[in-house]
Amino acid sequence: MIKLGVNTVLFKTVDFATAAKYIKKAGYDGLGISALKGMGIDHFNTDTWKNDKDDLKAIMSDNGLEFLSSEIATQDPERLKIAFEGAAEIGIPVLCIGPGGKMDDEDTMKESFESINKLAEMAAEYKVTLACKAHVGCAVYNTPTSLKMIEAVQNPYFGLDMDPSHIHRAGEIPKDALSSVIHAMKHVHIRDCKGLGPSPGIPEDQACGRGDIDLFGYIKAMADADYNGPCVLEVIGRDLDVAEASIIAAESYGYMNACMKKLGAR
Repeated sequence: MIKLGVNTVLFKTVDFATAAKYIKKAGYDGLGISALKGMGIDHFNTDTWKNDKDDLKAIMSDNGLEFLSSEIATQDPERLKIAFEGAAEIGIPVLCIGPGGKMDDEDTMKESFESINKLAEMAAEYKVTLACKAHVGCAVYNTPTSLKMIEAVQNPYFGLDMDPSHIHRAGEIPKDALSSVIHAMKHVHIRDCKGLGPSPGIPEDQACGRGDIDLFGYIKAMADADYNGPCVLEVIGRDLDVAEASIIAAESYGYMNACMKKLGAR
């Protein structure tokens, strides 16, 4: 069964306990706990995780939620080592990063792959999966460059984080692109968007079903290929109060859950 979650970056104006409470009320199975210091939110604080871990676990247990992933974005090996250690102790199975580098720049692509290979080796030490997605403007930004990354990083603890919004903004059709990479997918960050960006638009337009991406077709492609990993809503942008964030989370859950039920994936 595909498990549905929310990246807590959507709830960046509230503490983790409040985020978990409203994510559960929206119907989700679990969540991706944000470690995005650069975006002003680190519910998974890599500096204080040893002191925080019991509280984090208790909050998840009290709400009947699962840790599905964490997004940390950085490739800094010192911070990643701490994050892998914390993830292993807390029970976070996947850490998501970005590819870095520059679009259509072979030198920075090579550097990126070398860095990711080293991080994947580190991930294997802690038995935590490292996932990396194509990202607008980076060395890996579309399906062809995603395939290059998959080929370059041969490690069982590494996989693709497939985000349809970035593939859409690269000018591709996400539901069609998915079939060539699904064998290497370990995680999905999902959101909708209007237009081709470069940004995904305002938070409201990132709610599943509001934008231009054929997310039903994308979810069908996942179901047809028997993908059974995490599918985590990631909505970024301006600070939202808890009511605004909850509306986006609940609306997106309703859309995705209905699609998956129709397709027999839940």
